[in-house]
Amino acid sequence: MLPLTLRVLCWNVHKCVGGLDRRYDPARTAAVIAQAQADVVLLQEVAQNGAWYRGERQVDVLGDALGFPHRSHHVNVRFGPRRGEYGNAILSRAPIAAHTNFDLTIGRRKARSVLHAELRLEAGGHTRTLHVFNMHLGLSEAERCAQLARFLQLDPLRGVRADTPVLVAGDFNDVYGTLGQRLLAPEGFRGPARPLRTFPAWAPVRALDTFWVRGAVEVVELARGQGRGTRTASDHLPLFAELRLPVGRAR
Repeated sequence: MLPLTLRVLCWNVHKCVGGLDRRYDPARTAAVIAQAQADVVLLQEVAQNGAWYRGERQVDVLGDALGFPHRSHHVNVRFGPRRGEYGNAILSRAPIAAHTNFDLTIGRRKARSVLHAELRLEAGGHTRTLHVFNMHLGLSEAERCAQLARFLQLDPLRGVRADTPVLVAGDFNDVYGTLGQRLLAPEGFRGPARPLRTFPAWAPVRALDTFWVRGAVEVVELARGQGRGTRTASDHLPLFAELRLPVGRAR
């Protein structure tokens, strides 16, 4: 099999508002993302249509600034004309063949969801599909467990073969860093043995954000963003992963 390397960034961008200075600066957010030289970017809290954000649609502001031709964005939370609305987004250099958003909201709590995209990856004349799930979970432990349990029953996940490459990442709000090991690992997912702390960005003590994979995909490297602006552009640090997938047949 021919190996394909894919660079993925996952980040709660806090609506492009600095975690410390509270300054709206999408150019700063884009500069941090650019440092990773990623092929796929999974973002949470991507805003639009609010006076606080100059009425901008951030998925397009960031996508245009970074040169990502393929994009998907779904709004979860709506406030109004001043504070706008926000949700999850996926930016990709590879074509997005299909994308769907799935509601993970529990009861009357804040709206949460997982954004699913099928990416068409090409290498050596061969094409491989990668299923990407970008999620933002709730603030209580019981809520997060219920949301992951619902996620594991989704048709796009249950319907793929065991060897099909699947990536699950996002802001799990996993205060204790154990959610994936308890709920995803028993379902065949593989994640970090020691979660990386990402919150708060300026002095991280909690591993709220993470990457998990299943099937014919391997996490070669997992690291926190360390470049200029990573500790000020949001209240979360970005996570970077390098993935390796087999594509086609070896000659």
